[in-house]
Amino acid sequence: MKFDYSRYDKLSVQLDDAVLRLTLNRPEKRNIIDDPVNEQISDAFHDATFDERVRCVVLSGEGKSFCGGGDFAQMKRKVEDPGLFFKGIWNSRRLVYTVLDCPKPTIARIHGHAMGLGATLPLLCDFVVATDDTKIADPHVNIGLVAGDGGSLIWPQMMGYAKARKFLMLGEPITGREAADLGLIAESVPTLEEATALADRWVDKLANGASMSIYGTKMTINQPLRQLAHAAMDTGMAYEGLSNISRDHAEAIEAIGEKRKPNFSGE
Repeated sequence: MKFDYSRYDKLSVQLDDAVLRLTLNRPEKRNIIDDPVNEQISDAFHDATFDERVRCVVLSGEGKSFCGGGDFAQMKRKVEDPGLFFKGIWNSRRLVYTVLDCPKPTIARIHGHAMGLGATLPLLCDFVVATDDTKIADPHVNIGLVAGDGGSLIWPQMMGYAKARKFLMLGEPITGREAADLGLIAESVPTLEEATALADRWVDKLANGASMSIYGTKMTINQPLRQLAHAAMDTGMAYEGLSNISRDHAEAIEAIGEKRKPNFSGE
């Protein structure tokens, strides 16, 4: 099958020979991911899976940061109308499954900030290279939400439960250098230019290698993770849905709008 990538309007999707390049391209909004962007990312990984021309996928972000996370305006709407959160669950599940199910090797190049879903998305990829000073975090708990949309799935599998608990339950960031040292990502380098060069070297080898053996090795590695994802995502999104209607989350969203620190009651 061959796909028309010109239909994408929420992110940049370009076929470069055998490489499908996905770029979050709203730098004026810190490349935040709302539901429409989420849907098109899933569509792009689906297309990569079935497009016979694609042999590798590269994910990156324009501007000063890879991704600032979720859209607070959308979060506010979901507090006011919890039914919107329920409708969005299917997109959240689909994104995780589609990335993990794509047999083509996937490479994420991150820099600046990679927050929340903006951390989960690259961590689901096969290879991640970051600049040393990249700030990676899943701060759901800091706004009164459960890290249920993939963070609580992927962080423990990559770095172990003890370290993952620290970063997910405290909502604290980790640098690219620390992430590489702890096994959360594959590599960290000092500059974005070096990160781009390293990603390009990986792409060259993967896109010109023995594809069937690479695809099969990837899917075999991912099989336990894919099985775990189907259980963890349902549980995580259910708990996150409950936290979406909590007083603490509503307080956090209100505090963000008023540019103040939230006062959590534990409810």
